Amino acid sequence: MQTTRLFSNIEFNGDKLLHQPGSVLGSTALIAGTTVGAGILALPTVTLPSGVAPSTVLLIAVWLYALVSGLLIAEVSLDGMRSGTFFGFLAMVENILGKPGAILAGGAYLFLHYGLLVAYIAQGGEILLRALPVKLPDWAGTTIFALLFGGIMYFGRPKLIEKLNNALVFAVIASFAGLLLLASRQVHLSQFIFQDWTQLTAAIPVMLVALFYHNVIPVIAIQLEGDARKVKQSIFFGSLIPLIMFIAWNAVILGSVNSALPQEFTGAEKFDPLKNLRDGSGGNLLGIMVSVFSEFAIITSFIGFFYGLLNFINSVIKFSTARGWQYGFVLFPPMCLAVLNPNIFLYALESAGAFCISILGGIIPALMVWKRRHDNKNIDNYHRLFPGGKTTLIAVISIAILVIFNKLLLLIK
Repeated sequence: MQTTRLFSNIEFNGDKLLHQPGSVLGSTALIAGTTVGAGILALPTVTLPSGVAPSTVLLIAVWLYALVSGLLIAEVSLDGMRSGTFFGFLAMVENILGKPGAILAGGAYLFLHYGLLVAYIAQGGEILLRALPVKLPDWAGTTIFALLFGGIMYFGRPKLIEKLNNALVFAVIASFAGLLLLASRQVHLSQFIFQDWTQLTAAIPVMLVALFYHNVIPVIAIQLEGDARKVKQSIFFGSLIPLIMFIAWNAVILGSVNSALPQEFTGAEKFDPLKNLRDGSGGNLLGIMVSVFSEFAIITSFIGFFYGLLNFINSVIKFSTARGWQYGFVLFPPMCLAVLNPNIFLYALESAGAFCISILGGIIPALMVWKRRHDNKNIDNYHRLFPGGKTTLIAVISIAILVIFNKLLLLIK
């Protein structure tokens, strides 16, 4: 008789053993929650030069790329479960690709977390500064944001932080719905006519950041007891929900830009439609709603990546056994960079997407699957989650390399 799962999640409850199977709904929510973060805030800035229609097509294309690479990670995760080795993402990389792969992935993971923390502290500080009744220099906003929420992370109990995060997630959802409702009433149809397909490539790194959820795939594979069908469903629907949100968000925000001539912004990639709306171009109420949503989205992302980097330091770097040193090592380097350059938000996101996500969500998954399929070519129970063979894997790696190469060319220029 063929089984649908690789093992069972069992836990003791008094003198009884209880089966605790994960649900597709819960795993879908985990992926969706991981995906929807502060990356959404930079989308309108990088998609405005190309227009609504081209950027929507590109969003779908990047989502498909992320879906393929996500299924590749799931394939390796399930293979590891069959062999009885349950690993997190980075440990799984080291087990399959050895020390060189672990160093590459670890470096990308570290750079990703630091880069995004820099971005979140810089942008969170800027928005916080605008809400204060007194005028302060830019560095004060980033410092206040970092010390305030870094202090909450250090002094707050885990249960308190969990409750705070849950409340903020609810606030993000509520403010997002309200924002879309308000902004949709101010959409200029002329904005949907403008198209410039030559401006698309600059938006890819930010889209990769916005659609990245791959680090939690090994977690859901274990939660769903290695059931391949449930894992695929969770990845598909868990990433589809944010895609729909991003498409709606992108269309409404670009359509709400207070200009009948989108051509004015052609090539002006640093023009920020959200900042334009925060400044009141769409009315005071919409400006307040944009600020509230942006700040809450940044805080929830900050909490997640703060914990991610802290766990990385504890398990890999082992910088110090002193708790204060560990928290300081997480907080102060990105805070200092954000203070030195308060306008680093977009640049940090673009760099993280081009280099780190291309490696962690593209090159590494394809290389791991390539090796595992080669090692298991004579084993009948090896299960491929995505067809295509080496052609698919080469395509995934090639696209990632092209994204990195294109970013390097832009930096040289």
